[in-house]
Amino acid sequence: MTPDEFTQALDALGWKQSDFCRKADLDKNTPSRWVNGKTPIPGWVPKHLALLLDLQRLHTAYLVPPKADKDGHGE
Repeated sequence: MTPDEFTQALDALGWKQSDFCRKADLDKNTPSRWVNGKTPIPGWVPKHLALLLDLQRLHTAYLVPPKADKDGHGE
Protein backbone atom coordinates (compact mmCIF):
# COMPACT_ATOMS: atom_id res chain seq x y z
CA MET A 1 0.00 0.00 0.00
CA THR A 2 1.31 3.40 -0.92
CA PRO A 3 0.94 6.48 1.28
CA ASP A 4 -1.58 7.86 -1.24
CA GLU A 5 -3.64 4.66 -1.11
CA PHE A 6 -3.62 4.83 2.68
CA THR A 7 -4.85 8.42 2.61
CA GLN A 8 -7.51 7.60 -0.01
CA ALA A 9 -8.80 4.69 2.09
CA LEU A 10 -9.10 6.92 5.15
CA ASP A 11 -10.91 9.54 3.06
CA ALA A 12 -13.33 6.90 1.76
CA LEU A 13 -14.10 5.93 5.36
CA GLY A 14 -14.46 9.56 6.38
CA TRP A 15 -11.65 9.08 8.90
CA LYS A 16 -8.68 11.16 9.94
CA GLN A 17 -5.33 9.62 10.79
CA SER A 18 -6.17 10.12 14.47
CA ASP A 19 -9.35 8.05 14.05
CA PHE A 20 -7.32 5.21 12.57
CA CYS A 21 -4.84 5.45 15.46
CA ARG A 22 -7.58 5.19 18.06
CA LYS A 23 -9.24 2.22 16.36
CA ALA A 24 -5.96 0.38 15.67
CA ASP A 25 -4.36 1.31 19.02
CA LEU A 26 -1.39 3.00 17.38
CA ASP A 27 0.79 5.88 18.45
CA LYS A 28 -0.65 9.09 17.01
CA ASN A 29 2.50 9.73 14.95
CA THR A 30 2.64 6.34 13.24
CA PRO A 31 0.40 7.13 10.22
CA SER A 32 2.27 10.40 9.66
CA ARG A 33 5.51 8.43 9.39
CA TRP A 34 3.84 6.15 6.83
CA VAL A 35 2.43 9.01 4.78
CA ASN A 36 5.74 10.89 4.82
CA GLY A 37 7.64 7.76 3.74
CA LYS A 38 9.71 7.58 6.94
CA THR A 39 8.55 4.03 7.72
CA PRO A 40 6.85 1.46 5.49
CA ILE A 41 3.17 0.70 5.89
CA PRO A 42 2.83 -2.75 7.49
CA GLY A 43 1.14 -5.51 5.52
CA TRP A 44 -1.82 -5.74 7.90
CA VAL A 45 -2.88 -2.14 7.23
CA PRO A 46 -4.25 -2.59 3.67
CA LYS A 47 -6.06 -5.75 4.77
CA HIS A 48 -7.57 -3.96 7.75
CA LEU A 49 -8.65 -0.99 5.66
CA ALA A 50 -10.10 -3.27 2.96
CA LEU A 51 -12.19 -4.99 5.64
CA LEU A 52 -13.41 -1.65 6.98
CA LEU A 53 -14.30 -0.48 3.47
CA ASP A 54 -16.20 -3.74 2.84
CA LEU A 55 -18.11 -3.27 6.09
CA GLN A 56 -18.95 0.29 5.11
CA ARG A 57 -20.19 -0.89 1.70
CA LEU A 58 -22.35 -3.61 3.29
CA HIS A 59 -23.71 -1.18 5.86
CA THR A 60 -24.70 1.23 3.11
CA ALA A 61 -26.21 -1.52 0.95
CA TYR A 62 -28.28 -3.21 3.65
CA LEU A 63 -28.76 -0.94 6.65
CA VAL A 64 -29.02 2.61 5.38
CA PRO A 65 -32.64 3.31 4.39
CA PRO A 66 -33.07 4.23 0.73
CA LYS A 67 -33.57 7.89 -0.03
CA ALA A 68 -36.96 8.90 -1.31
CA ASP A 69 -37.25 10.40 -4.77
CA LYS A 70 -39.07 13.66 -5.47
CA ASP A 71 -42.43 11.81 -5.37
CA GLY A 72 -41.68 10.32 -1.94
CA HIS A 73 -40.96 6.81 -3.23
CA GLY A 74 -37.93 4.76 -2.15
CA GLU A 75 -35.42 3.21 -4.49
